[in-house]
Amino acid sequence: MAIAASLFGQEPVRFDHKVREKFFAGFAGNAAALTEAIKVAEATLAAEPNHAEAMVWQGGGLFFQSGSLFQKGDMPAAMAMMQKGTGMMDKAVELAPKNVAVRIPRGSAYLAASKGMPPQMGTPLLEKGVKDYEDCWEMQKGDLSQFSQHSLGELLVGMADGYGRLGKTEKAKEYFELVRTKLAGTAYATRAEKWLAEGKLSSRDSNCMGCHTGSPKVQ
Repeated sequence: MAIAASLFGQEPVRFDHKVREKFFAGFAGNAAALTEAIKVAEATLAAEPNHAEAMVWQGGGLFFQSGSLFQKGDMPAAMAMMQKGTGMMDKAVELAPKNVAVRIPRGSAYLAASKGMPPQMGTPLLEKGVKDYEDCWEMQKGDLSQFSQHSLGELLVGMADGYGRLGKTEKAKEYFELVRTKLAGTAYATRAEKWLAEGKLSSRDSNCMGCHTGSPKVQ
């Protein structure tokens, strides 16, 4: 979620422009900012219950908050909040499957969070996150001018690393080679070269580079 806005490309004004900085601050540890952002999403949904963008961001906020409950050992409450958050994000994608401003927030949340989960919990989310990124790539790859270097790198590396973590080596290789070609001379190409040489990236090397910090994680 914290890298979501950098992956949209050049899009018209969206709901996330109203709340993303507060969400990012919340994901970085500012609980008050996160609460405020979730309230904005809640108010939007109260007026328009099927507002997919508000739904995916609120769901991401709840998903993030469940991590604190897991850390405190309150498993029933943590599971309930996590399921509510993932349920909202999944419903948002059902409502707007071709909306990049919905698919990227869910994908970035699931790709990041799945790193800290046991396989039985993390793998289904990882699969959805990779699918979100790949669908967004398929929708946008015809016009790379809409991508910044950062947005293209995050999308392709996130997708490639996700495939690698799923054990789909050939798909991972395909996208890391694309990174090496399309982003030659950048830090993203360096990461691609590392994966192509070693067959994996560290958690640090697969994290977002640059714009934002504090991705939602469930531990």
